[in-house]
Amino acid sequence: MSHFTRQDFLTVPDGAPLYYQVRGTGEPGVVLCDGLGCDGFVWKYLEPQLERDHRVLRWNYRGHGRSGLPTRRQRIGMSYSCDDLNRLMDAAGLQQAVVFGHSMGVQVALEFHRRYPERVKGLVLVCGSYGTLLNTFHDGTLLKRLFPLIRFTVESFPEPVARLTRSLLSTPLAMEVALSVELNRSLLAKSDLIPYFTHLANMDPVVFVRTLRSAAHHNAWRHLPDVDVPTLVIAGQHDKFTPAWISRRMAAHIPGAQLLMLPEGTHVAPLEYRDTIERRVERFFREHGLTPTPRPSAPHAAHP
Repeated sequence: MSHFTRQDFLTVPDGAPLYYQVRGTGEPGVVLCDGLGCDGFVWKYLEPQLERDHRVLRWNYRGHGRSGLPTRRQRIGMSYSCDDLNRLMDAAGLQQAVVFGHSMGVQVALEFHRRYPERVKGLVLVCGSYGTLLNTFHDGTLLKRLFPLIRFTVESFPEPVARLTRSLLSTPLAMEVALSVELNRSLLAKSDLIPYFTHLANMDPVVFVRTLRSAAHHNAWRHLPDVDVPTLVIAGQHDKFTPAWISRRMAAHIPGAQLLMLPEGTHVAPLEYRDTIERRVERFFREHGLTPTPRPSAPHAAHP
């Protein structure tokens, strides 16, 4: 594994302090974009592999992880995330990068390519959608219909909602429900999920619903035919958050995109199929010339 390079905060013009870390060396760089309510747990196994050959930027969205909020708390959502990433790449010294996205991070990656195509060398889109995620959650519209009520409740009673969610998500029952209903218990280590539940339990629910609202309205469908960089789509056949047909459709509409469908995978496939994904990503990088060329060693001085 590469040595630790740097962690820092970048305060953007509207006052939001954004946490980021950079590990490793090597071009092109890699950027890791999380899902909603996440602060990097899903990259646990893939990140160390990428650090061996690339400078890897991992960052937290506004109000996620260690990142703070702007002066005007309403400034949360997709467009801000893309502009934030543009500034963070400058701060990290990355001119271009292969952008990875998980879950909502797939939308961030696609929107970032639409806005800043010159900065994207490739895309790896993991267990996510091109947009309007409430329309397809669990392959139904229940959450979409309930969301206005959820948002009203959270915005009207933020402190009681925060106490309730913290209490519910801190119980062993929350993880048991997730393992039984959403994820593949046989492929997962419980310890890999603890950081997710810990982060979500302590997250401001107002930030969560405002971020979700932006992702629910965002749609990069029309941009897919304009994606002009190597793209790998990774999906779990049993993903209920973003059903597998979305990934198939996305891969079919991005020119030249490759698709890896994991037969027993769910929404956290990078934790369930760590070796398979690591090998496939390594092959994808190699096939598209995204693996850094080893630098020639310095010639030895001639002996007299």
